[in-house]
Amino acid sequence: IGPDGAQHIAEALKVNAKVTELELSYNGIEDVGAQHIADALMVNATVTELDLGQNGISAVGARHIAEALKVSATVINLKIGFNEIGVVGTQHIVEALKVNATVTKLDLSYNDLTSSKDLLQEAWGDEESGFLILDD
Repeated sequence: IGPDGAQHIAEALKVNAKVTELELSYNGIEDVGAQHIADALMVNATVTELDLGQNGISAVGARHIAEALKVSATVINLKIGFNEIGVVGTQHIVEALKVNATVTKLDLSYNDLTSSKDLLQEAWGDEESGFLILDD
């Protein structure tokens, strides 16, 4: 669907009160599409599960998603694995996790996070607080 398709989906999400799961993996939405989805998440109150895996999202897109997580009180399961968010993108996600109390499952696998794992685990807290996937 690419970034343009993500924009159309995001516009619909802003007014939709029924969709709870959004599966957008393998759609090439990239950073621009991630920004559109993040903008929608800031006003959507129903999406609880979001899969953005394998979309060419970099640290820029991770920053947009992180900003949405800071205000979203509904997303509990975020899959953003198999992207290219790296250390900088991880730092954005960590900052969001410090203020977000709803995300209980986070998949950041295969994002070249080897130098960020300790940072993420510190922000995530103890194992009882949720499920964190960091495989690389």
